[in-house]
Amino acid sequence: MSRRVIANIVLTLDGCTTGPGGVRDMSVVAPHGVSDQARDALVRMTDATTVLLGRANYEGFHGWWPSVAAQADADPRDRAFSRWLNEVEKVVFSRTLGSVDWSNARLATAGPADTVRGLREASGGDIRVLSSQQVIRQLLNADLIDRLELTIAPTIVGDGGQKLFDFGMAASAWTFSTVDQTDSGALRLVADRRKDTEPASFPASMA
Repeated sequence: MSRRVIANIVLTLDGCTTGPGGVRDMSVVAPHGVSDQARDALVRMTDATTVLLGRANYEGFHGWWPSVAAQADADPRDRAFSRWLNEVEKVVFSRTLGSVDWSNARLATAGPADTVRGLREASGGDIRVLSSQQVIRQLLNADLIDRLELTIAPTIVGDGGQKLFDFGMAASAWTFSTVDQTDSGALRLVADRRKDTEPASFPASMA
């Protein structure tokens, strides 16, 4: 069986992955990453054997997670995720970084789609895309994501937010397998790619 590619990300109601301040504004999504349900999800991610990260998320994750494993007052689920993230294979996509120094990390030598096709030919478990918008978008357009794990924050950002979905995205059909609410008021949705059908289209008379 081919290795699954699973992407997780927090989105606002208008599809933004950041606040109005731009790419590093996590003000509207960060509160939904520390709920009990979010932390339980972190533990479930540790079944994966490869992680994909864009440059911004690599730098953000690398700046926070490596030391959490040794923090005695950290949530045990955060420590477990930190230990796994330090040890797991990490593939980083960047046009500007010359090197990466996190343990078991390497710079990709090809784009996300070609990299994933190569990874799927190798042995291993699930491949996880951790909150990296540009990587997720490219893999969606190449129809290489098997599962989306979306946390929908009850917020509309408006102008300035970075959107995951935009015009020009490739069409695809999905089935929701899980829908639940978190303590922070967000909805967690798990959607699996449907390979048996194409998205429905409206008749020309209804367009």
